[in-house]
Amino acid sequence: MKNFSFYKGDSAFWYLIIIGFLLSCTPALANKLLRQIQSLPQQIQISGTITDGTNPLPGVSITIKGKATTVSISDFNGQYAITALPDDTLVFTYMGFKTLSIPVDGRSVVNIQMQEDATALQEVKINAGYYSVKESERTGSIAKIVAKDIEKQPVNNPLAAMQGRMSGVNITQSTGTPGGGFAIQIRGLNSIRGTGNDPLYIVNGVPYASQSLGNAELTNGVLQTQSSPLNSINPSDIESLEVLKDADATAIYGSRGANGVVLITTKKGKAGKSRFSVQASTTVGKITNHLKLLNTQQYLAMRREAFQNDGLTQYSDTDYDLNGTWDQTRSTNWQKQLIGTNSYISNVQLSLSGGNAETQYLLTGTWRDETTVFPGDAHYTKGAVHSSITHRSTDERFTLQFSADYSNDKNTLPGADLTRLAYTLAPNAPALYDEYANLNWENGTFENPLSYLEGTYHTNTQNLIANTLLSYRLGNDFELKSSFGYTDTRLSEIRTRPSTMYNPIFEVTSADSQLLLNKGARQSWIAEPQITWANKWNKAAINVLAGSTFQSQQQESLALDGYGFASNEVINSLVAATTITILNHDITEYRYNALFGRLNINWDGRYIINLTARRDGSSRFGPDRRFANFGAVGAAWVFSKEKILQNSHAISFGKLRASYGITGNDQIGDYQYLDTYAVTANNYDGTIGMAPTRLFNPDFGWETNKKLEAAIDLGFLNDRIFLTAAAFRNRSGNQLIGVPLPGTTGFPSIQANLGATVENSGLEFDLRTVNVTTQNFKWSTSLNLSLLRNKLLEFPGLEGSTYKNTFVIGASLNIRKAYQFTGIDPETGLYSFMDFNNDGIISSNEDRKVIIDTTPEYFGGLSNQMSYKNWSLDFLFQFVKQQGTDVLATFPITGAFSNQPTSVLNNYPQSGSDSTIQQYTTGENAEAITAFNNFTRSDAVVTDASFIRLKSVVLSYGLPSLGTKAISGRIYLQGQNLLTLTNYKGPDPENQSGVYLPPLRQITLGVQLSF
Repeated sequence: MKNFSFYKGDSAFWYLIIIGFLLSCTPALANKLLRQIQSLPQQIQISGTITDGTNPLPGVSITIKGKATTVSISDFNGQYAITALPDDTLVFTYMGFKTLSIPVDGRSVVNIQMQEDATALQEVKINAGYYSVKESERTGSIAKIVAKDIEKQPVNNPLAAMQGRMSGVNITQSTGTPGGGFAIQIRGLNSIRGTGNDPLYIVNGVPYASQSLGNAELTNGVLQTQSSPLNSINPSDIESLEVLKDADATAIYGSRGANGVVLITTKKGKAGKSRFSVQASTTVGKITNHLKLLNTQQYLAMRREAFQNDGLTQYSDTDYDLNGTWDQTRSTNWQKQLIGTNSYISNVQLSLSGGNAETQYLLTGTWRDETTVFPGDAHYTKGAVHSSITHRSTDERFTLQFSADYSNDKNTLPGADLTRLAYTLAPNAPALYDEYANLNWENGTFENPLSYLEGTYHTNTQNLIANTLLSYRLGNDFELKSSFGYTDTRLSEIRTRPSTMYNPIFEVTSADSQLLLNKGARQSWIAEPQITWANKWNKAAINVLAGSTFQSQQQESLALDGYGFASNEVINSLVAATTITILNHDITEYRYNALFGRLNINWDGRYIINLTARRDGSSRFGPDRRFANFGAVGAAWVFSKEKILQNSHAISFGKLRASYGITGNDQIGDYQYLDTYAVTANNYDGTIGMAPTRLFNPDFGWETNKKLEAAIDLGFLNDRIFLTAAAFRNRSGNQLIGVPLPGTTGFPSIQANLGATVENSGLEFDLRTVNVTTQNFKWSTSLNLSLLRNKLLEFPGLEGSTYKNTFVIGASLNIRKAYQFTGIDPETGLYSFMDFNNDGIISSNEDRKVIIDTTPEYFGGLSNQMSYKNWSLDFLFQFVKQQGTDVLATFPITGAFSNQPTSVLNNYPQSGSDSTIQQYTTGENAEAITAFNNFTRSDAVVTDASFIRLKSVVLSYGLPSLGTKAISGRIYLQGQNLLTLTNYKGPDPENQSGVYLPPLRQITLGVQLSF
């Protein structure tokens, strides 16, 4: 067939002449054609905002019906712009939401509210680390929360945003003091070593060390645990958090996945016009619960009765509360004075995003300032910058992703947590300040709690995480990929103890002042080249992944103690100290290398097999034990795709899945297999000596964790009701612990593998329901429930080891052995206990037979999301069923120079046989002291610490677009820890400390604007 071209040869020239001649000869025809052209509809610029009813939706595809080549993508703030004719129809599509077709009808602004499609949610991609998988086709156990869930809480640590939202993940906050840490357990404790149970954290593909660079000598008394490095990761920059739990999901990480994997993915830019967003909020925090303590009258009556019980007729010179030195009519609420003020958080975030179909960018900056409820001017400030660039070539073969996160945290806290003093100070203690506004020492009789404010605890943490991902697609089957990551964390800690902290009566001078310094630095790099091959034949799809990991980490820490200064004015200068002692100086290096692979076979989306394997090498083991193999197999059957169920109206989705595999653990610290030496403080003939600190043992190897799981996913009524139920059993063996040695060796233990086995088993349930979905009103509910059991299956030689008083075969690792409380002996008026060996003596080794298990019996969360037009309401209840320690165990003996909870009023002999508290004593009765010490280690202080907590509430209003610049935004009111329902009598049932500040109740008011 011969092709004709208008542009070929001279044709174009002759056509123009002919048309011009006709038009010039027929002006009427020309005018008619011109009028027709002018009457044609003109294209208009259409813009608007796309939301889910609450939050903007970035990444929504907008096309014109019948003109698929015209495409626009909504940006980070849900904004879009597209050119169309007035009578065109716009089509909006987004994964997980129903497709909408909206006529333009001549409008220039079209705002859209999309509705979730429960069925489409099964097509959402889940990040599994080295690969992603559809929710409907995953074979492993992966929990996920996204940015809109994280942003609902005014928290500083990503772990805080996960509390109550994931099955199998138990998170406990250690303190309400800014910069405090969190404890996390993913499906229980696997290692007997307390430091061997941390999960692996991956930030944009880069491993992130969770071990603190802090020094316990400096944090002691200020924070319950050392500060968490995860405080340096800005929650508002996180796009999603995935937790990998079973073998199928974690085995590809090998030795690092034994305790689960937490994947943190930060936000990326979206295609569209450049958009600027600003978010600002203010938070007010306050103590949630005040203890009921004795008032002055009750307190003095307790003290007088204690003297009477001890047969003392006169008060000593140091009994200032009773001997007339202090005003016995004075009454102070020390909880209000020391921990009763409000804390304030100011948070501002700015972001700029945009790009086109090939290149997208995002730049955000966040500043946060937080005060405490303690007196004084303590501040926790953090500045964070997040940047992301994504580029894809026009042929979509080459992709580059770069992200960098930098943060700088500064924490200035008082030299001690004042919470314990707020509970124990006598209610008639003197005023904090004298008439001249100076610290009141009441002539040396009062240990003023504000003296701790004279001391300081300062930290400065700088953290950088950078990652570059390069990928190139060869044809349609192969993809080459390589990830390069770098982290740099630096910590500086300073703690001062000036002489002004101490009572002037002791005549302490600056010659006794102390300065503690700690500097830590950790740098690591990682490179992971990978290749992926994927193909499909008819109904069979195969995906193969192979890669390698090269990682190096260097860490250095130096802690110094400076003592004695000419003046407190120079206390921050170490060179001014008269004595300088090196507390710790470590330089360590860790090298890691691995090969990993994955084979996934998918038949028609119904039958799926997933094989993962990894060969790990770690420098923490001897030369012959450094390498080990780990792997897993996962399988799934999507039975809802079988013919018998394809047309089912009741069961819309059904999947059975199971997995089994082995992961490992090398969390033992560096150089544990080597002979190591430490410089001693001893000076012999002018020479400083060295002393051995560890014995050589190159024969120990990896801990191993064998994980087994079976689960079912069920969707009903078009997935409006979706249930996931999983049963698992993990057995961790070859435990890496210190094997006790005879004292004659000079060493208490040697690092080795012990044939002890720890089992974690349990059930997990996740339920999601779409209760109501209309054009204006939506309501959905999510529930997660976890029932976990921990058990020590075997421990060879336990009875002959130093662990015999700590662990019991067949019991949990979370136990403690306790005395059996038998009541109050009416003859002595003191606590009594069961004498199991009938030797007439209550001894810790022979009579502590009661096993107290503090493992939560179950825990979970219930959340609801509701929206009506521009309004939305979200709330989350967290619940835990557990045993804990009564707050009485944290107080001194009743009758001593210390305030007490009002429960001590039920004492002997005043309450007779119904007494729960033994007779008071000043501390002069040795038998009473022994009975009290045994009481604190008995089952009498074990109490129900279960609770239901209204963890978070968010009420927000989406502002309609304003003006021609399409300004959009929302106003929101957040609440954190608003209400706790519990029978626990202490400050907080979560950790039952009684010594450190509990989590605060926080109210946040914020606004977000985009333009």
